[in-house]
Amino acid sequence: MKIILGVDGSPCSAAAVQFVKRMAWPAGSKVEVIRAVPPVLVAIPEAYLVLSDRLDVLRRDLLVEAHKYVEDISCELLGRGLTVDSRVIEDDPREALVQAARASGADLLVVGSHGRSGLSKLFMGSVSSHVVAHAPCSVLVVRHP
Repeated sequence: MKIILGVDGSPCSAAAVQFVKRMAWPAGSKVEVIRAVPPVLVAIPEAYLVLSDRLDVLRRDLLVEAHKYVEDISCELLGRGLTVDSRVIEDDPREALVQAARASGADLLVVGSHGRSGLSKLFMGSVSSHVVAHAPCSVLVVRHP
């Protein structure tokens, strides 16, 4: 079974990791831990020219932190009899997870849910809702207790 585990460092994401750790997966199952980091965007081009060095440092720091995070999760999952890979993608998490599931031929995509609704969902977006609607495979949304 090919499983994609989308993580973002939140408590909701940690709940999804714990779910994957607790499950009894079929022998030979493979989990790919993916952390998608949205690109650092600046709405005013003139501001980018002034802030470009700082934004590059911020971007590098975010990517280094993301790589460490997925490696830590991979180590947690290795002891569960799973084959584990991990990667960081610099893209919108909604599209990155759907594309990763499509490219790998995943059987299942697992994500956590922040449980947003109303205006916060409108403004913050919902990765889990987008993934459920667009993924080419089954999606399991894990709620934070």
